[in-house]
Amino acid sequence: MCGRLSQYRGIHDFVAALSIPNALLNYAGDQPLECYNAAPTMQLALFHRDGEYLRADRVRWGWRPHWAKDRAAPINARVEKVAHGPFFKDIWPHRAILAIDNWFEWVYEGGPKKQPYLIRHHDRTPILCAAIGHYPIGEHEPNEHDGFVIITADSAGGMVDIHDRRPVVLASELAREWLDPATPKERAEQMVLLQGEPAEAFEWFQVDRAVGNVRNQGPELIMPTSKISSGAYKGNG
Repeated sequence: MCGRLSQYRGIHDFVAALSIPNALLNYAGDQPLECYNAAPTMQLALFHRDGEYLRADRVRWGWRPHWAKDRAAPINARVEKVAHGPFFKDIWPHRAILAIDNWFEWVYEGGPKKQPYLIRHHDRTPILCAAIGHYPIGEHEPNEHDGFVIITADSAGGMVDIHDRRPVVLASELAREWLDPATPKERAEQMVLLQGEPAEAFEWFQVDRAVGNVRNQGPELIMPTSKISSGAYKGNG
């Protein structure tokens, strides 16, 4: 996963996709997020549980433990290692969902520059990405140590031709289970290892290279400039 995504709907659209009946603690705002070209270090709307409530906060994309000051904060965590490696040990129990509209990948296709592709659900419903992080709970105010990472897995099917890694995306019922503090850590690990949505749930297409500049924002960045493809796609990257 390259590190660009869109989160342009409003919080309540994402809450509806999660179908969690609990009251919402909303610290992310009620207006559409309108972030069409999000990059690492940006503050994105992140869902997690705060006691009996579902909570939404704006949290920085990227996290590292306090002792890892000699490297940039990772934005992703490999599903094969995240539950047992020392780097993410402190935040593995702190499960969250990053609800997005799409993400972007770049592919070499013979030209001087990589071609950006947008990846989204076939039915354009929100994409519920498994995440872990350090974020506000209870009286905890946002601070410099807050941040999150997206859990990623190997790509499969035609999506391999776009990129070899992709977010672990959970169906709504699994996303609710992932967020539930009562879900055992062993069960959570099995969910992200084995029950992520398949490549067949997604479609992808070329978009304008303007998305390569993070200063560019707007709905024109998510408009197709090529035929929409799915599992049958075979590219040259």
